[in-house]
Amino acid sequence: MNKSDISHVYIASDHRGVGLKLYLYEMLMAAGYNVVNLGTDDVKTPVDFPDVAKKLADEMLDDEQSRGILICGTGAGMEIAANRYRHIRASRCERPEQARDDRFHDDTNVLALAADDIDIEVAFLCAQSFLESPFDNVERRIRRLKKIS
Repeated sequence: MNKSDISHVYIASDHRGVGLKLYLYEMLMAAGYNVVNLGTDDVKTPVDFPDVAKKLADEMLDDEQSRGILICGTGAGMEIAANRYRHIRASRCERPEQARDDRFHDDTNVLALAADDIDIEVAFLCAQSFLESPFDNVERRIRRLKKIS
């Protein structure tokens, strides 16, 4: 997968994920991705993760070539909230191999990360793997995705 195949990488977090989000934003920009920071950048003002997930899902609705990264304390809240939207397939990942496999097998388009539990370098490797990995566009995988869409 080429960077040019991805129109935008939307990245957003709640207040607990700000530090990791800003780190990933800088690293992905430096790597040549078109990254859009959807907030929040304020660690002191609580932000509800469902609102953040909705903002990202709204941005991705008409941008099928985009990918998203959502960050909260556990990662689970963002994953659950994002998966409420029909066009989103979010996966919480802790290892680069998991991010790669989730893209390959399930065409995930949103990566959810746990700011409280993941090392920032490992988070970057997960993001890289998520963005660089292709979907295995074979009939059985497409058939399964249609069943959940």
